[in-house]
Amino acid sequence: MDMLYIKTEQAEKEYPIYIEDDFKNLENAFSKAKLLGSKACIIADTNTERLYLDEIKKFTEKCFSEVCSYVFEAGEKNKNLSVIYDFYEFFVKNGLDRKSVIIALGGGVVGDMTGFAAATYMRGVKFVQIPTTLLAQVDSSVGGKTGVDFIGNKNMIGAFYQPEFVYINIKTLDTLPYNQIAAGMAEAIKYGYIIDKDFLDFFKNNMREIKTLDSEMIKHIIFTSCKAKAYVVSKDEKETGLREILNFGHTFGHAVESLSDFNLLHGECVAIGMLAGLKMSFDRGFIKQEELDFAKRIFEFFELPLKAENFDKAEIFKQMFSDKKTKDNKLNIVLLKEIGLAYTEKNVDDKEVFNAIEYITL
Repeated sequence: MDMLYIKTEQAEKEYPIYIEDDFKNLENAFSKAKLLGSKACIIADTNTERLYLDEIKKFTEKCFSEVCSYVFEAGEKNKNLSVIYDFYEFFVKNGLDRKSVIIALGGGVVGDMTGFAAATYMRGVKFVQIPTTLLAQVDSSVGGKTGVDFIGNKNMIGAFYQPEFVYINIKTLDTLPYNQIAAGMAEAIKYGYIIDKDFLDFFKNNMREIKTLDSEMIKHIIFTSCKAKAYVVSKDEKETGLREILNFGHTFGHAVESLSDFNLLHGECVAIGMLAGLKMSFDRGFIKQEELDFAKRIFEFFELPLKAENFDKAEIFKQMFSDKKTKDNKLNIVLLKEIGLAYTEKNVDDKEVFNAIEYITL
């Protein structure tokens, strides 16, 4: 059983991330976390209900006195407070209390919403992440960011709240459509750009094998991504400094995602946003033309979009100011001083942002 521990020093909480080929060690993970005997509630969407809910129930029923499940319609459009209200109502009707455990079974939407509900129900109950998409496995299930979208703005309402453990079964990736795999690859590649140049070189040297979902390659990608995020989060749990670099590509990307009415996948928008950030870094003389060109090649290879098609440039710019990193009505954008070294630029002017937007639009 491959295992990585993450410690968020500010919260003084340490929890394991299991990387497995099946769900067989899930019972052991609950036992090690001392989550036995109480009630458990599994939150799934209509996709993971069909694929995994019965199997996860089988394992959790061995560990808990009572197991219930709540299923909501899959999709980013349902990541809102109305559905969270439904969660709370279900928790109350099923008698969940402060000793209960809530289990997120799904991708980033399920994980973010379940974590937020767990953080706020009875001022906090324990929860577990079982991420089933590559994006959730390499990024969103780790680090304790939870939340929902609000009036068209991505993750506008949320909380920092850490799980008891993260259990990753890489075989869940076999059931995903390829665009979901590609979206996860974008978030993994991000770590190469912001903190680990060797990891980007790994992608560069193994692109074809990675695209076939070779199990050892995928395990390495998940492990390395989680390790990178664990390091950053351990230094800055509440995003007051270093953790901001994890948002590379996100200020542009969230704007495009919101304006698409969430019809584009998060990872697709992050890829577009990273190209904008790379363009700004190039314009400032920090990275080379060949490095900018390579980014386009690797995203294209993994079938990620390079452009935000049919978007109004001015609307993208305006939407960027709804980003949570905007302070005093000024954009804070993550750029690269070099490949593998990111920083937050707090002094950007409209012209260079517009140049970057023009680079990613048609």
